[in-house]
Amino acid sequence: MADYVRISTIGTPPLAVDAGLSDQAVVEQVIAHLQKELDQVLPDKPDLIVLPECCDRPGVFNYQPERLNAYYRVRGSQVLDRLAGVARAHRCYITYPAKWMMGDGTFRNSIQMLDRQGRVMGRYHKNHLISCEYTEGGVLYGKEAPLMACDFGKVACVICFDLNFDELRLKYAAAKPDLILFSSMYHGGLMQSYWAYSCRAHFVGAIAKTAVPSAIISPVGMTLASTTNYFDFVTATVNLDCCVAHLDGNWEKLRALKKKYGPEVTITDPGYLGSVLIASETKACRARDMVREFQIELLDDYFTRSLAHRHAPGHMEA
Repeated sequence: MADYVRISTIGTPPLAVDAGLSDQAVVEQVIAHLQKELDQVLPDKPDLIVLPECCDRPGVFNYQPERLNAYYRVRGSQVLDRLAGVARAHRCYITYPAKWMMGDGTFRNSIQMLDRQGRVMGRYHKNHLISCEYTEGGVLYGKEAPLMACDFGKVACVICFDLNFDELRLKYAAAKPDLILFSSMYHGGLMQSYWAYSCRAHFVGAIAKTAVPSAIISPVGMTLASTTNYFDFVTATVNLDCCVAHLDGNWEKLRALKKKYGPEVTITDPGYLGSVLIASETKACRARDMVREFQIELLDDYFTRSLAHRHAPGHMEA
């Protein structure tokens, strides 16, 4: 029923700091930097704020792994606590992507999701590390791909190098999240739109580089909002009450759907794909109810039927 969610993404790089500062002084500078970044989007009253990978890592190239780990031990939960206070005060979800020390002293490259009360309501540990994260940084590989149940929908998380691996993508495609959150140091190029389309989910990228865009992408691969070379943040309202249908066999049905519901339904064609995004813009009826009413075949059902037809007895060459 027109599930609107207001999303802010921030693409700030690591804060450059003086390597001679104490670790606690660096923590305080990083917290001030992140607060300044948050202050840019809080006037938009977002439901969700997405931060980039390792958002509180200091930008000092001569920091050795042991120095970084010492910094993380001093940092502890200080950044998490500040973000939790912001989430609680502004009644919004916030992602906290960071290198995190577990109770046994080992590290993970993680995203912790803070709810509107500032509580950690879910965690994702990067499944696919770059090998040096393990060999030099002492980070262990994650093994779970959980969905986090927010009040606006189901959320999946992806971190940087993860975007290259079908193993994780196929888990999420089967789980059917409403939203994929991608915190990263690299952009990923066409893989962003591919993941959005493959998982039939909106995709939010928060990239820790001002030179490349952090964007919100629709389930048919269209960029809905993006940061620019001037602004490292952007906010947009997204409608999660949507579904994807192929055009084959649906042309007349889509016309009938639009004729009945008019502005209460949007049918968005990205071009060249052969698929469209159907979204309900009314509280009276969900997108899937509209689709069911007009017997519109959804994309996954169409592909399943096409595969079954291929494998039917006698349909394939000997």
